[in-house]
Amino acid sequence: MLFYVLLFLGIISLWWRWRARDRMKVTNLTGKYIFITGCDTGFGNMAAKFFDKKGFRVFATCLTETGAKELKAVTSKQLQTVLLDVRDSDSVKKVAAWVKAEVQSEGLWGLVNNAGIMGPPAPTDWLDIEHFREPIEVNLIGLINVTINMLPLIKKAKGRIVNVSSIGGCLAFSGGGYFPSKFGVEGFNDSLRRDMKAFGVKVCCIQPGLFKTPLTNPAKIMREKEVIWNSLPSDIKKQYGEEYFQKDAEKKQKLSKICLNEDISPVVQCMDHALTSLHPQAHYIVGQDAKLFWNPLSRMPVVIQDFLLLRNRVELAASH
Repeated sequence: MLFYVLLFLGIISLWWRWRARDRMKVTNLTGKYIFITGCDTGFGNMAAKFFDKKGFRVFATCLTETGAKELKAVTSKQLQTVLLDVRDSDSVKKVAAWVKAEVQSEGLWGLVNNAGIMGPPAPTDWLDIEHFREPIEVNLIGLINVTINMLPLIKKAKGRIVNVSSIGGCLAFSGGGYFPSKFGVEGFNDSLRRDMKAFGVKVCCIQPGLFKTPLTNPAKIMREKEVIWNSLPSDIKKQYGEEYFQKDAEKKQKLSKICLNEDISPVVQCMDHALTSLHPQAHYIVGQDAKLFWNPLSRMPVVIQDFLLLRNRVELAASH
């Protein structure tokens, strides 16, 4: 009996020490520079506002002038917006040179790679290479390019790199370019974390589940899929069945209602922990759907993954 009491007390002690370690913060961060991509809407927009209020000097990149103006109107004079399409290599280099001139010898404390797009999540035989190319160029190649160009400034400050991936980087539950791009982000993040350890740079990866942002707008996604469906050859439509599209849309809508996280602030809280904690986590899994379903499922045998994921698919006409 004494052994079990001591074991229980030991576990509680370790848990308490871990919690205390998790709460330890880096001091004197006020006024430090951080660079955030994809700030027009969603996670990046909220993060830019949050870190501006917290006293950081934020460089917020936006894809559109409208997004930049709206963000600038609700933030302090300390926050600076800049237009950036992460697919444009020349633009990335110019922005990096501008940031270097701004931070000078202080360097860049934080880089948050948040910019991303979904692309149509449709069956592979509906798609052409361009449907894959755009998400991979934005979500993966763009992220790597921004990181490479900002890396000297991050190393100078012995700062932090925060890559926003997805739980879809651990488990591909649909077709399209989004999931390969996020699997690539996971691989790049892991190798970068190990490469930067010797320089005192910490690299973290955030893996959100399904959150309510413009990126995951169900109506927009279904419109994109409908355009593809309407342009499919008749033989492929016959294989899937004329009623497939509507039935698939109904199933996806039900799944979205079950999994969708309305409040996006937990993702920004993870960014905050990654940038300010003395001991940031290597991976942050965010969202009830990711924690309770997608992440556990990603660790299960393939036969279980396929069984559960295929249950949410509409039966094809060709399978009869």
